[in-house]
Amino acid sequence: MAGAAHRAASATLTPVQRPLRDPIEPAPAPGPLAAARDGVPEHGTPPKYFQVKQKIDAVLDELGPGATLPTEREFADRFGVSRMTVRQAIRELRLEGRVQRSGRSSVAGQPKLVQPLTLASYTEGMRGQGRRPGRQLVVFERLAATPALATGLRTDVGAPVLHLERLLLADEERVGLESTYLAVERFPALIEEFDPATSLYAYLRAAGVVFADADERIETVLASPREVQLIGTSPALPMLLLTRVTRDRDGTPVECVRSLFRGDRFSFTAHLTEPQEPVS
Repeated sequence: MAGAAHRAASATLTPVQRPLRDPIEPAPAPGPLAAARDGVPEHGTPPKYFQVKQKIDAVLDELGPGATLPTEREFADRFGVSRMTVRQAIRELRLEGRVQRSGRSSVAGQPKLVQPLTLASYTEGMRGQGRRPGRQLVVFERLAATPALATGLRTDVGAPVLHLERLLLADEERVGLESTYLAVERFPALIEEFDPATSLYAYLRAAGVVFADADERIETVLASPREVQLIGTSPALPMLLLTRVTRDRDGTPVECVRSLFRGDRFSFTAHLTEPQEPVS
């Protein structure tokens, strides 16, 4: 495999494409704030579909994960509304992960996967919840460092960088897409020695890397057409984008990471502490 790009054999995967902007480049400044989607207009009462959505949400709590929902007609008769109104309410609940399709029926969604915002790996986070983590290789290649990658990894523009892109799986379900960038100068044997189906952090720790800290940014985005195809999700589904630069105990960057998670399947947690010097 030395010196060559390695691609997954799955026929569902498309050829690798470069991201439209550098993987660690900050997103453009947002425009004017859009109205919050809480279902309540600035003046007046919530729209009918939103009221129905709240009622169905309460039904979901009673049924529990995996239970089959009543049909649209049954909900329409129960709440005295049209099937179109029920359909819109269920559509929004599906985007939120509260409802999932099962054949021609709708079922109550499973609890979201919880990923801690720590230096624990994806594998460690999933195993901690009793889930079976997995990865599917998309591409493993050498790239020339872009200006943003050169800054993040503290290397020269054009220097060789390893790009490892993998689908993230939880119990065989595709839940995310992750790209990791590492300097070839620091890890020259990685592309030959590392098994992409295993934990990268476990490999790096075994190689002597001691992780110390990271800067991480979280945004809500929509997946690109390529990402939609790879993850197998709806183009309308909100995604959670995490970009991170991880450093070792010497303060040297180890990796730049771009992770895209399904918004209907993930939530993130963080442990907060009082700053050492409280701000008055």
